[in-house]
Amino acid sequence: MNLTEKKIGSILIVVEKTSPHKAKLNSTLSEYADCIISRQGLNLKERNYNLISLIVEGDINRFNSFAGKIGRLKKVKIKMLIAKQ
Repeated sequence: MNLTEKKIGSILIVVEKTSPHKAKLNSTLSEYADCIISRQGLNLKERNYNLISLIVEGDINRFNSFAGKIGRLKKVKIKMLIAKQ
């Protein structure tokens, strides 16, 4: 498998309302905007969460870098699903 070939996938980010890193999260999303095809946000007021769903296209190394930066933020969880080709 060539790690630099473009793949398509989905990323789900769950943010607790009390997370102190919302600004850093938005900054990181902007940093990786070149691989984001679609972004949808959902505010779950009654559950104190925000969900961000992304459709992405790029190489797996870029996805892993992105997920690593997001995963280090407190009260933020991230899951990726990358399609095999």
